[in-house]
Amino acid sequence: MKPLISVVIIGRNEGQRLQRCLESVRAIETNALDAEIIYVDSGSKDNSMHLAHWMGAQVIALSEGRCSAALARNHGWRAAKGEWILFLDGDTIVHPNFPERALAAARAGKTGVVWGHRRELYPEANFYHRVLDLDWVYAPGISEFCGGDALMLREALEKVQGFNDQLIAGEEPELCSRLRAKGYEVLHIDVPMTKHDLAINSFSQYWKRATRAGYAYAKLAWETRNTAVPMWTSETWRNALRVAVLVSILIGSLGIAILLQKWAFALLPIVVFSLLVVRSAIKASWKSSNLLTLLCYGIHSHMQQIPILFGQFSFWADMATTRRRELIEYK
Repeated sequence: MKPLISVVIIGRNEGQRLQRCLESVRAIETNALDAEIIYVDSGSKDNSMHLAHWMGAQVIALSEGRCSAALARNHGWRAAKGEWILFLDGDTIVHPNFPERALAAARAGKTGVVWGHRRELYPEANFYHRVLDLDWVYAPGISEFCGGDALMLREALEKVQGFNDQLIAGEEPELCSRLRAKGYEVLHIDVPMTKHDLAINSFSQYWKRATRAGYAYAKLAWETRNTAVPMWTSETWRNALRVAVLVSILIGSLGIAILLQKWAFALLPIVVFSLLVVRSAIKASWKSSNLLTLLCYGIHSHMQQIPILFGQFSFWADMATTRRRELIEYK
């Protein structure tokens, strides 16, 4: 009997990206599996639900009110029948033989999550696509977490009661932390998994995406601070320290230049930032052989720290005012 994989796709106003995703799912090589397709919609204003239904997917619409990726995924896997759940975002294209190769790599009783390589569909489109394509690159092997696209064992999801639907971002690492605490492995295999359509064409979109990451860092660090496995505490402090150092160098250099009337000191922040960019590019050289891409990635590594810190500030402001944050969307 073929193992049943349930494909759970989540989306919100994905338009033609969703059609492309569904077409890729229908093209999955089915020699070793049957697949049911479930699409969970988070309040789309376009024709996403009609499109998904027309293409043969079971459609679940989240009720009016709060929406999140975690909530959508929980609705999807709980409605599914499969032993394994393949989670996909509506802006991705799945590789046709990933499910079979992921199943073959899973170790019975130990593997709770299998994921492969996610890369950008249009990495050369602009600066944002170029650098964020490298953000998806991780070394294969046993890992601490996965991203939004992954094959997960239903039994494992049931044991930890699925995703934390109180999170608006960072729900996958938090879930993986609880799965690992139950003895499950999170396995990253060296095979292509999905292509992702980032669709970022402006700095404001880039800023919002990084802000969302900072919000997730702070929220998870706070919520897991007293658990056996606290998460992202070091990342939150490192982010704040990096911004503080950069701002201190900028203000200090300008202050010295004005005080001593030696304007060469005003160039110090540029020199320091350039050295940091080169250092980050060298550290990331295993991800790409393209020098321009690596230098852009070095710029991104430090530039993103500012909106990430703003995201942290947003979380603490929400805590102080008891505000319940909804989605932070960048597209």
